[in-house]
Amino acid sequence: MSRRLPPLNALRAFEAAGRHLSFAKAADELAVTPPAVSHQVKQLEDWLGIALFRRMTRKVALTEEGRAALPLLSDAFDRLSDAVERVRAREETGALTVSVAPSFAARWLVPRVERFREAHPDIDLRISANIDIVDFRAGDVDVAIRFGRGGYARLKVDKLLSEAIAPLCSPRLLQGKHPLRSPGDLVHHTLLHDDSLVPGSAIPDWRMWLRINGFEKIDASRGPRFSYSDHALQAAVDGHGVLLGRLALAQTDLNAGRLIRPFGREIPTEFGYYLVRPDAGPDRPRVAAFRDWILAEARLEGSAAA
Repeated sequence: MSRRLPPLNALRAFEAAGRHLSFAKAADELAVTPPAVSHQVKQLEDWLGIALFRRMTRKVALTEEGRAALPLLSDAFDRLSDAVERVRAREETGALTVSVAPSFAARWLVPRVERFREAHPDIDLRISANIDIVDFRAGDVDVAIRFGRGGYARLKVDKLLSEAIAPLCSPRLLQGKHPLRSPGDLVHHTLLHDDSLVPGSAIPDWRMWLRINGFEKIDASRGPRFSYSDHALQAAVDGHGVLLGRLALAQTDLNAGRLIRPFGREIPTEFGYYLVRPDAGPDRPRVAAFRDWILAEARLEGSAAA
């Protein structure tokens, strides 16, 4: 049987205004203007053919009909909200889409994906590797991992890792004609440059690092440059030179012995990696599962790096 109902927006406007006895407070709750609330309530009154509010100079009051309808309508919206939450709760299984920069995906997240699958076999992880800013309103992405200073407005934010910069190279560079034993030996080695680091930020490049450590005579401009950290790290792993690279991003290679820190001189930065997702109520079950897992992985990473 079809139901003849007034517009849902008009019902929502009346229910909010009736609870608050204020069009302005209802407008704040619904993220619209007070005139819009007034218009919706008037539309509902016209549809019903009765007055729901008595409008006075500085306030409104419910009519007898409005007082009778409000608790029933509030209960109906509570039931509707409950039904929606039950539908959302069914998303405990299914696909979870994570937006992440390609280098972080390749060097940090992908090596750990199997552990997530073992912990949550019913959740299919989809990794969207790109550098685009995520619009969660589009609904294509559930969570994102961002590299920056944090402080992302209107989003839930968890810090995963801090980032520091240090020289990195293959252990093979400790041998050969010019073994790498001190910063002065860099004069005999190729410098690798990660151009993906934030331009104009406090993150040091080779020129700054050499100056800080008293080796300004070494030409910091020489050597290949890479627009992706992943490519720069791979060049270092392959023994093509010494990279001034991100330690958190390189930790998997450091743990595996594919990279080493020849001098142990790191410089902390104000940047880090952050898990972000929409700030709209509690996390859905599959989002909460991913959040708990990746925070635990980040804590393990921090312990391994300490």
